[in-house]
Amino acid sequence: MKRWMGLVIAALMIAGSRSSDAAVRITDDRGGLIGKYIYKYERLRASGQSVIIDGFCASACTIVLATLPSTRICVTSRAELAFHAAWDIGRRGRAVTNAGATRMMYHMYPAPVRRWIAGRGGLTPRTIFLRGNRLQGMYRSCPT
Repeated sequence: MKRWMGLVIAALMIAGSRSSDAAVRITDDRGGLIGKYIYKYERLRASGQSVIIDGFCASACTIVLATLPSTRICVTSRAELAFHAAWDIGRRGRAVTNAGATRMMYHMYPAPVRRWIAGRGGLTPRTIFLRGNRLQGMYRSCPT
């Protein structure tokens, strides 16, 4: 019985170490509710996993930059981040900018990202895109 338990514990330890070595790949994430992304990325941070941004990451998806250390994020040449002001659904189903949530998101981002956003007029209802050399200058390239 003791030997069996030891084997189970060893297997769980090995499985746990492998899961922290695995990377999560972002390829086509259009965002969503801020709270869901904060929760998702907090769990990802606790898991020890890294993130490969290998495509479109928009809106709340970009919270990954604020939640994980930059050492656990890499970008490919296909990576493209889209930023805009946070919004709520207002009267008649129209999008209304949420100034408080927009400020919160802006201040969560790392300094290089905040500077880039500020240089483009800040987080507004207009979407701005970070990709190519600018993005690769802020985050390491993914190993091939």
